[in-house]
Amino acid sequence: MRLPTLLCLATLVFATAPVLAADPPTDEEAAARVPLESYMRGHATGDGAHIRAAFLPTARIDGVRDGKPVSRTLEEFASGFSGKPADDEAQRSRRIDAIALDGNAGMARVTLDYPKVTFTDFFVLLKVGGEWKIASKVYHATPK
Repeated sequence: MRLPTLLCLATLVFATAPVLAADPPTDEEAAARVPLESYMRGHATGDGAHIRAAFLPTARIDGVRDGKPVSRTLEEFASGFSGKPADDEAQRSRRIDAIALDGNAGMARVTLDYPKVTFTDFFVLLKVGGEWKIASKVYHATPK
């Protein structure tokens, strides 16, 4: 009875090992994380300069608020940052969930988990002049 159980466990471990072992990011993926980390730093610090550094100047930020589409320029979005962290910053978390790259184009998903809302952000990434930038962002807000 013990041998079949051990064989089942060994099969399970070896069958799931590729799923459990994450490959380290490539140099290109690490470079594509830079604007995403700047974006998250902007949210953490309230400093719009980090937001401006993350995006292409032509970027748009789109979502839905009260059932209606909302679209802002980068400058409109960045100027909404107060210059200081939110009062509840210690309870906020942010993570990069996914990055996919092909040549000089890519996409990413980031989650901003805040006490009253969770934002799911989807980004279009573009590598310009050897540097990755966010070309556009759409988001969804889930109230808690």
